[in-house]
Amino acid sequence: MAKVFIRDVRKAYEELEVLHGVSIDIADGEFVVLVGPSGCGKSTLLRMIAGLEGITSGTIEIGGRVVNHLAPAERDIAMVFQNYALYPHKTVRQNMAFALKLRKIDPAEIENRVKKAAGILGLEPYLDRYPRQLSGGQRQRVAMGRAIVRDPQVFLFDEPLSNLDAKLRVNMRTEIKELHQRLKVTTVYVTHDQVEAMTMADKIVVMQGGHIEQMGPPLDLFDKPANVFVAGFIGSPAMNLLNGEVQGGAVKVGDLALPLPTGATIEAGRDVTYGVRPEHFDLDASGFEAKVSVVEPTGSETLVFARHGETEVTALFRERHTIRPGDMIRLRPRADVVHVFDAASGKRI
Repeated sequence: MAKVFIRDVRKAYEELEVLHGVSIDIADGEFVVLVGPSGCGKSTLLRMIAGLEGITSGTIEIGGRVVNHLAPAERDIAMVFQNYALYPHKTVRQNMAFALKLRKIDPAEIENRVKKAAGILGLEPYLDRYPRQLSGGQRQRVAMGRAIVRDPQVFLFDEPLSNLDAKLRVNMRTEIKELHQRLKVTTVYVTHDQVEAMTMADKIVVMQGGHIEQMGPPLDLFDKPANVFVAGFIGSPAMNLLNGEVQGGAVKVGDLALPLPTGATIEAGRDVTYGVRPEHFDLDASGFEAKVSVVEPTGSETLVFARHGETEVTALFRERHTIRPGDMIRLRPRADVVHVFDAASGKRI
């Protein structure tokens, strides 16, 4: 296990800079998830930690060593890729043992490590099978086992679940988190899926355009997003973000007067973006009127898309309601959990 320090790291391809001075402190044994839309720089940063991409400037330190110029094999890391990267002509046992054989580790020690990793991951029945004889989830376990046997200081995961179906993704998410709790190895995990980030991370780093927008514990980012981008990215379904102006102690959005956050005082005339999560609407006679356009019941909750004039909103109810398209409903935002952002800067007020 090891601490990882990333200090003012930049990456440029000729004139195009894709990472703009990124700094992150990762504690020993911490599970950190880099999340953001495609092209935000998260996978590039992971590959720089692994040594698969060069660093234009800044420093990366793993376990007290600056590793900028060290080859991947010298960094004491293990990486799990999106496409598994298994040798098709080797058995599960041989795939897991291959890196150890290259390091000329004693065969008895290799066998011991392979058996131990196979036991952790439930792969004992498959050790003599080939990758083509395995399911997607089993192949991903083999890729994880290959990383575990190396006993690295840091695990790096590059979107490892993106090729799996929805149900298997949920199962593997739990398995990876349980694995981390058991091994307590420092882990850096890249995904574009914010639900994965919320459910797995000790700390989330939200990236956009090569910059860090916010980092911290998942619930801190959910409850107190630093800006409009984080507010819209973290949370599923996404937060409603409505443009308006502060007037008379409320936010005017068209002809709606929406309550300011409890205890907040914002000067009149200020242009703002009003944020309310779908689950923070109540059906209440004192709320604003909206016409239902689409209803999506899932059993455990009901998602409602509605419109007030030109303003579209999404509401989520845990209770079951008999709501149909075309119905008129009244929605009231909960003032204690709404958010207001400056319209010009996008920053939380």
